[in-house]
Amino acid sequence: MNDLGNAIKAFIEERDWEQFHSPKNLAMALSVEVAEIVEHFQWLTEEQSKNPPPEKLAEIREEIGDVMIYLVELADKLGVDPVEAAKAKLEISTDRNIQQNWSKAKPPSTRSTLDAADIRHHRPCRQSRVRRPAT
Repeated sequence: MNDLGNAIKAFIEERDWEQFHSPKNLAMALSVEVAEIVEHFQWLTEEQSKNPPPEKLAEIREEIGDVMIYLVELADKLGVDPVEAAKAKLEISTDRNIQQNWSKAKPPSTRSTLDAADIRHHRPCRQSRVRRPAT
């Protein structure tokens, strides 16, 4: 992962792109690249999505590369080790699954209430900040 991060930094420095790589801009670019992956699967059946033709798979691979580059750069800007963040998230999710006794047949919600500071500082998951109107 360090080699990839160093290669990304060198690539950015050679092009003087550092000025454009604020966390906000990187997060926005990351979401666009993820949407480009989604676009490849739009309207496919579940089965078709599991076996894309070679030329389509090559395009998806490029988009995954773009996502990885932006994600590594964003993590670096925020001082987050992405591998450690993923490990921490797995641990949190495992604990949450046990606490809520989720069935293997029913996937849990993908909504997360963690932010980068939680992962960086290994804070426990907070309750959702969304306030629901009283009924």
